[in-house]
Amino acid sequence: MKDLSALAAKHAADTVRLALKHEPARKALVVFDAQSPLSRLVTEAYRSALPEAEFVDYDATTRETILAAIELLQPRDLVVMIQSMTFRLDEFRIRIELFKRKLAVIEHVHLERATDDRQMEIYVDAMAYDPSYYRPLGHALKAKIDAAETVKVFCAGTTLTYDGGMEPTKLNIGDYEGMTNVGGTFPIGEVFSEPRDLAMVNGEVKLFAFAGLDHLVQMHEPFTVRIEKGIVVSHEGPASFQEVLDQISADEQVMVREFGIGLNPAMGKDRLLKDITAFERQKGLHLSLGEKHGVYKKPGFNPKKTHFHIDVFVDVERIEVDGEALVY
Repeated sequence: MKDLSALAAKHAADTVRLALKHEPARKALVVFDAQSPLSRLVTEAYRSALPEAEFVDYDATTRETILAAIELLQPRDLVVMIQSMTFRLDEFRIRIELFKRKLAVIEHVHLERATDDRQMEIYVDAMAYDPSYYRPLGHALKAKIDAAETVKVFCAGTTLTYDGGMEPTKLNIGDYEGMTNVGGTFPIGEVFSEPRDLAMVNGEVKLFAFAGLDHLVQMHEPFTVRIEKGIVVSHEGPASFQEVLDQISADEQVMVREFGIGLNPAMGKDRLLKDITAFERQKGLHLSLGEKHGVYKKPGFNPKKTHFHIDVFVDVERIEVDGEALVY
């Protein structure tokens, strides 16, 4: 555990210094809880990375104290939130409000879902930040996907085809140059898009994992899912997958929206994290099921009336963009 603590401290320092470019002269506020072993470990990592920061125990103080501490911060100061689940401050939507104030944000959520030493080890490994890896790869993938007319996803015995091009790709690679908001939820490592025309997704794909009704990632033997005009029409998966589809279809179409390429090499098919928020950055491809997507606005979809964005993970062999293999 001592080695893991030292590694977490290094990764926290790299995130603060290399990704967010936080300067020691600027203020930093760390709001944490001590409800889980991983939240305690990550908190100590940031104590090392931010020795001058103010640390506030969420469970040992009041909402008013936390809000008062935030009020004292100036634009470009840093707020770190280390949460065993997710902090609630009544109507105060924490991250949105922090970004409105032009504060930099590092958010770690759902840390209580790392229930054993192996899960904690994977999470700490996933905290690593190497700009020489993430930044050139992320920008290269964006250039390829943005220019694509046809994208094909190949699994063992299946092909899923995206025709008509993709929406402008978004980056989550620790490069905030020119961006309105600095920071977000960590660990990071992802580029994502979706088809311009949601109905132009057809074929079959194999999945090896998905987020269940309890929001935890569950892994299975790869199974086939058939998609027609952007809608899931059949599958050969387990009963728990059907339960997810039933929950979605009770309110909306089981639509395929997000096309997300995770870049974080610490997570994958052989290094699964149960927390979906972290695991969606696993190195590989994930899609979302349901009509909800907070980034891309499409005609006919009212964001206030869409409810589901369920991540599913593709047992991908290769991705081709206009006939060329995509390297990621």
